[in-house]
Amino acid sequence: MISKQNLWFLTLFSLILVLSVYYITMPNDLLKEANKNVLTTKENKKKKTKETVEELSSLTALRVSLQEERTTEINALQKRLTSEDISSDEKNSAYEKMKYIKGLEAEEENIEKEIKKKYKLDCFTKIDNTNIETTCISSKHDNVLANNIMRLIQENFNNKMFITVKFDKK
Repeated sequence: MISKQNLWFLTLFSLILVLSVYYITMPNDLLKEANKNVLTTKENKKKKTKETVEELSSLTALRVSLQEERTTEINALQKRLTSEDISSDEKNSAYEKMKYIKGLEAEEENIEKEIKKKYKLDCFTKIDNTNIETTCISSKHDNVLANNIMRLIQENFNNKMFITVKFDKK
């Protein structure tokens, strides 16, 4: 049986999850409006703004896709937590997995912020066990830059990670 404290936790966690999904999907509407505004500006401004919208939308699409995967996984884990048919060990395991997923999201966000701060690049990062995939928006596809980004990411981890850096054109 679920205690009141656990029920409140699950309720608040669900609310935070729904708001997170809403927040991540919200920029799509803003990007569409920005794209409409592009049509009313001068030709040069039009090209620059349109490129920016396309860059951000490719990263946003990656983020939304990852968020959908994780939301599905978290929903399944929440069902396990609320199920009365499974043992407390299995519930603890499901809770730890949910905590792990939230930790991954925080690490990914931290890596993206570090890359943005150090290299002034917009990027998307996905961590899957020891594999880290990073997609950066950059006009130049430089091996030295990719190696520097890989080193920056590896500094955040004690274990050896398998890091992939991809560049999308500006």
